[in-house]
Parts: sequence; C-alpha cells; structure tokens
Amino acid sequence: MAKKLVAFFSASGVTAQVARNLAEAAGADLYEIKPAVPYTKADLDWMNNRSRSSVEMKDKSSRPAIEDVDAHVADYDVIFIGFPIWWYIAPTIINTFLERYDFSGKKIVLFATSGGSGFGKAVESLQPSAPKAKIIEGKLLNGRQDKAALASWASQF
Repeated sequence: MAKKLVAFFSASGVTAQVARNLAEAAGADLYEIKPAVPYTKADLDWMNNRSRSSVEMKDKSSRPAIEDVDAHVADYDVIFIGFPIWWYIAPTIINTFLERYDFSGKKIVLFATSGGSGFGKAVESLQPSAPKAKIIEGKLLNGRQDKAALASWASQF
C-alpha cells in the first residue's frame, strides 16, 4: 500500500478542514504549507489590484516564502496537495512548495476548494515546478465531505 501525505495551503481555514478530513479518511499524514508571512484579510482582497494575493497571482514567477521546509516528501509515494483556487489556478505558494523538494517519480493528486470556479489550468501551471512528478487533477472538495466517499476516492491513488 502506498504511503500518503496530504499537504495543503489554506488562507481562510476552509481548505485546512477539508485536508484534515481527507488525511483521516485516507490514513495519510498531514502537512500544512504555511506562508512565512501569513496572509491578512487585506492581502486576500481579490477586488484590490494591489493586494498581496492579486500582485502574486499576476506575477507567474512569484514564489511566496514558506515557513517550514521539512515535509519529508521523499518518504511518500502519493502526495495529495490541496489549496483554494485563486484566479483559476493554484496560489503561487504551491509552486514554492513544489520547487522546494524533489518530487521525481511521485504521484501528486490535487484537490481544491473554490467559491465558484473549477481547476482551470492548475495542473498546467504547476507541472513546470515538479517536472519529474505525475500531477493529477483530483477534485474540488467543497462543502461537507462524507469520510467514506473521501476514503474511496483517495484509495484510487
């Protein structure tokens, strides 16, 4: 059986709850991708073109620093990576995480939370950051998730 990790970035706590539920359902370890400088409510104001999140998402080379760099990804076969959808892709902090480690030969399964959009070009925007990994567009996990359904889904990988 593959050893699994659920790594996630959550700006508001929504993705964190989903990640905890997924990790429990899948029997996976849990790792939080924390920004070195936490996001404030003002930072997340997507209506403000000068907010931190807007500036980062406009600059495809933006790589926000992460706090902890000890995820031990080498110990895992399958890594579920969760994030809120920002501008139809993953926040650039996910690129930071992928570029920090060697994901060669790893299977990365994406999951996301979203207020209304789908994955968009998330896989396409993340693949260059982990070129030797297989990145799979998983699913949106919005709302309350049934643990049995999560376990069934996660067992596919």
